[in-house]
Amino acid sequence: MLDQILHYDTELFLFLNNLGSEQWDGFWMFYTHKFNWIPFYALLLFLLYKHLGKQKMLVLILMVIALITFTDQITNLFKYGFERPRPCHEQDLQGIMRIVKEGCGGRFGFFSGHASNSMAIAVFVGLLLREKYKNLIFFLLVWAAAMGYSRIYIGVHYPLDVICGMTFGALSGYGFYRLTLFLNQRYVSA
Repeated sequence: MLDQILHYDTELFLFLNNLGSEQWDGFWMFYTHKFNWIPFYALLLFLLYKHLGKQKMLVLILMVIALITFTDQITNLFKYGFERPRPCHEQDLQGIMRIVKEGCGGRFGFFSGHASNSMAIAVFVGLLLREKYKNLIFFLLVWAAAMGYSRIYIGVHYPLDVICGMTFGALSGYGFYRLTLFLNQRYVSA
């Protein structure tokens, strides 16, 4: 059963990865590079500051740091626990897949840290700002899903790596959102 799921995952990976073309490679490499999103993250922090105010920002910044640390560390536990090689490290896939990224990254890929971190941020920030910016959460979810797809496009993750990473990220983002509400309610005056 597991072998069949992994076979379908590889087939879906090859299909999605081979949809790419050289004209789009630069776009997806830019998109997948996390440091290119620093201005976007700064904008989100500014919107959170405007909505929540100065008193709640310290808790918020600490929660964002904790959220990213948590998703990163759990992702690494899964990668080294499951030891599923990235597709770009699979000899059987060389020549039939597109590898867009120069370096493939670490040896193992289950599950995607990019997918989990971006989805965690999307859910966390989207829920915190949903009263003020009703459609922002949909934009953030699309942004996070595209981040996940970028990992397939450049050849470093299978679809299951991305789906599991996004699921874990969404659950983490929701959990940290609830924790933030609790801490703000309990320790920070309005």
